[in-house]
Order: sequence, then structure tokens, then C-alpha cells
Amino acid sequence: MVRALVLQKDPEFSAAVREVDDAFLPEGDVTVAVEYSTLNYKDGLAITNKSPVVRSWPMVAGIDGSGTVLESSSPHWKQGDAFVLNGFGVGETHKGCLTGKSRLKSPWLVRRPAAFSAKQAMAIGTAGYTAMLCVLALERHGVRAGDGEVLVTGATGGVGSVAVALLAKLGHKVVAATGKAAEVDYLRSLGAASVIDRSELAAPGKPLQKERWTAVVDAVGSHTLANACAQTRYGGAVAACGLAQGMDFPATVAPFILRGIALLGVDSVMAPMALREQAWTRLARDLDPQLLESMTTEIPLEQAIEAAHDLMAGKVRGRIVVKTGG
Repeated sequence: MVRALVLQKDPEFSAAVREVDDAFLPEGDVTVAVEYSTLNYKDGLAITNKSPVVRSWPMVAGIDGSGTVLESSSPHWKQGDAFVLNGFGVGETHKGCLTGKSRLKSPWLVRRPAAFSAKQAMAIGTAGYTAMLCVLALERHGVRAGDGEVLVTGATGGVGSVAVALLAKLGHKVVAATGKAAEVDYLRSLGAASVIDRSELAAPGKPLQKERWTAVVDAVGSHTLANACAQTRYGGAVAACGLAQGMDFPATVAPFILRGIALLGVDSVMAPMALREQAWTRLARDLDPQLLESMTTEIPLEQAIEAAHDLMAGKVRGRIVVKTGG
């Protein structure tokens, strides 16, 4: 028996940490001990039932996990191998990793870089891995350090915090946008050169505004994304990966056809394995472990439901790591 954060709908929604046995585990060719999981925005949506994230019931929450392999019928994985899992519908259509034990499909697993412990891998989690995917997308577009200011929206969140740290480490001049005035020192400690209030971006704005950003990492969507595009310099790029403000995009084509900017969609859930491996390799190289520690809070599994509600209420800074095993 192991503990798991189980979501049910029969017919009313409920979320509870309870004991489950091996018969409750999903199908898969690799059985794993999950040492740590984490809470991402999508986990918060699922656990609080704020959005129809879950599409199969009952569900074990947790789109991320890291630990070691217990049993494997895959030739690519053996007992004792260290893994990281991000996405692939886990925690949505396949029972997830907010539990001490799970059964997963081997093509979903990434070998955990030796630079990271299971806890550190989950301090990064989907949020940090997505931030790295955004950086890679901007680099493929040709964005380089020294080109100009790079805006990061939702900067105190999981994606934003890691994005600020990564971009600053790579030599970019990072401007962090946040609604939390008390977190300016935190953002500067991650490497932000300056901090602006999110209200400058959150309201409806003109289709084309004064050029400022050479690149943007946006985890917010809605008017914030529209304004970020309207303020991006000629030939610049915007990596869009989230919807904290909303799923809408109330913009015009003006920045695209008059300034030639690029809007780069970044998906973490179904990203191909080669890109995942590249992202984790770069995270091991470019993310300062001390900064990772400074943005991370560890909680036991029993506190995950309360923490998910805090996350959705905007009360969480940085990353939450959930100790699931041991």
C-alpha cells in the first residue's frame, strides 16, 4: 500500500490523500518509486477542479515525477535507473505521480541528469522544463544575449522564476513583470535587472506600442501577451507557454506584419524526446543549483491539496516540491 492524492467524481468532485494498492496502479511497462513530485499550474487546476484537466476517473494527480525504477519490461530501463517524467497526459488521462509508487510507459521517461537529485528535478518540474523550452525556442529564432531587454511575465511563478534565472545566467538583461511588489528583492536575487508591475501589461492596450523587448517569455496569455507582442522590437520573438490571465489573445496582426515579430508556441506536454533531452541537458548546465534552492519550498504529500488552493489563489512564489516517497 502507498499513499496517493486521488481525484474522484462520483458524481461530486473530491480530492483526498489515501492509501492505494498495486491493483490501483495504471497500465505501463515500468513500475517506479516516486520520491518527489511537484505542483504546477495544471496540477493546481486539477486538484481544485478549476478546469476540466482530468479526463479519466478516478485519477491520481501529478503531471511530474522523479525517482527510481523498481521493475521494467522495457529493454531501455532497468531496476535502479533514475528517471524524470513531465507531462504526456500523466495526471490527466493516465494516473499521475503525486504518490509513492506508479506505473508508467517507458517512452515517456527521461534519464535524470546526474547533476540533479530527484528533489532538484522536481524543483524544476514541468514549470522549469517549460521555461527551458522557451529559452531554446528563442535561441532557435536567433535571440542572443546582449540583443536587448527580455521580458518575463508571471515572473514569481514557477515558469517565470526559472526563466528569469536561466536568461540572466545566459547573459540577458531580464525585466520581470509581477503583481507582487514585495517580491522585487526575490526577483533581483534570481538575476532580474529590473522589475515592472504587471498592471502595465494586463489591461487592453493599443495594437502597436513603443518598441522595447527583443524577446519575451510569457506564461500569462490574454491582454498581457497581446501587449507584450505590441511592445516587441522589430524582428523580435515572443515565446508563449501559459494562460494564467486567460486563454484569450485579444491582439491584432499589426506586430506580425509591420514589425515581423514571431509568436512561438511552446508545448511541454507532448514535446518530442530529443527536445526533452536537450532541455534537461541545458538545465543541468545553465541553472544555478543555489538559485533553484532559493525558489523552492518542500511539503509532504498531505499538504498538497492546501498548497494547490494557495497556488490558484496566487499565494505561491517559485516552486513547490512534494515529498511522495521515503
